[in-house]
Amino acid sequence: MERIRKPFQGVTNIIRFNWHFYVLAALLVGMIWIVNTALGTKFTAYATLLTGIIVLPIIVSLAVSIYVYDYSGLYTMPWLCGIKLQHGATIINVHAGLDEFSVFLRLRFPEATLRVFDFYDNNKHTEVSIKRARNAYPPFPGTTSISSDTLPTAESSADLILVALAAHEIRNEQERIRFFQELKRTIKPEGLIIVTEHLRDLPNFLAYSIGFFHFLSGISWNHTFSNSQLQIRQKLKTTPFINSYILTKNGTAY
Repeated sequence: MERIRKPFQGVTNIIRFNWHFYVLAALLVGMIWIVNTALGTKFTAYATLLTGIIVLPIIVSLAVSIYVYDYSGLYTMPWLCGIKLQHGATIINVHAGLDEFSVFLRLRFPEATLRVFDFYDNNKHTEVSIKRARNAYPPFPGTTSISSDTLPTAESSADLILVALAAHEIRNEQERIRFFQELKRTIKPEGLIIVTEHLRDLPNFLAYSIGFFHFLSGISWNHTFSNSQLQIRQKLKTTPFINSYILTKNGTAY
């Protein structure tokens, strides 16, 4: 299934959708060396240090991104190993404007009914990287645009719901809880909700430096799930940087 993606597509997309950040970094480095030239070579050590402070985190983050998005097998969705669905089961994939998993879900579960929802809101989700991604990739056929707190679904109608690398885009905690309450309403009593995310933890800090503040902490996720009346059946760390929560409705016995 990984062959669907081009070589280095993950890291290429990161650079492509966040090019303004790399241009800014290049301009800062250029300014440092222009100032160094004007002040004389006795300041070269300081210029080198500042350059390293700017460039090294970028190199590390891109190297980690190559591993996570291009070589870790992320899109084979290892968190689905062992999950068996009956013929005609309903799968829901919910994303925030960039859908990289629906095509793999279709291949993995060809006999299932796949519904795809996009909760991207141009007024709420203002990150320019998402807008660029949406312009670069057409939506999966049949994708429905939704509000994050209202799913056009019947109660207890889905066997499996996937929310991969998307739920952290709901920055408001109460909105995020309402979103997961909608997922709880939609999933069958024996169904599973799988949430895959980077965490605001040490490995992601070492990988992305201050960029890890864009992620949510494990405590925040636990609070969201608890207040949505969902329980964590299992937590998987598929790489040091990616965690998946397998959720069920409170009171569901296994």
